[in-house]
Amino acid sequence: MFLMQKKNKKGGFTPFEVVRTSASGGKAQLQTGFTLIEILVVIGIIAILATIVLIAINPARQFAQANNTQRTSNVNAILNAVGQYIADNKGTIPPGGIIAVPTVIKSGVGNADICSALVPQYLPSLPVDPRNASGPVAPPCTAPYDTQYSIDQDPNGRITVSAVGESVGGVVPTISVTR
Repeated sequence: MFLMQKKNKKGGFTPFEVVRTSASGGKAQLQTGFTLIEILVVIGIIAILATIVLIAINPARQFAQANNTQRTSNVNAILNAVGQYIADNKGTIPPGGIIAVPTVIKSGVGNADICSALVPQYLPSLPVDPRNASGPVAPPCTAPYDTQYSIDQDPNGRITVSAVGESVGGVVPTISVTR
């Protein structure tokens, strides 16, 4: 079998035309295709571009920022519900343990167990940290829960709800709102 290559006169990645003839003098067949080098170069370029896009997007950082945004929203929702409870109850704070020391909002003795005071009247469900697999605490708040948020009241009566955020760029932010 004899191979003869003739190159097209077009520019760029132009496939070679290969004319195959058999040794017995049979009919010639025209076949076209890209060379192995051209295919490898294209695969290499695609791999480099995919790597650049992945580095630019940085999915881990994006997830951390999204979780921190959700924490900020949750902290605001809890503080708004506590504020509404206080307004509706003539300045009385919710029972369950809002004290001068930051206390975790969760069920059990020694914690700020404020779920039953806020859910469902002020919140449809008590939000929890986005990394907490249990999901929001739904009424009637009888099951054990841990929001991983903390709450405290300073001597001036201002209430702070806070959360520990996820590391973004090597810095672990504290997300807190005070009113």
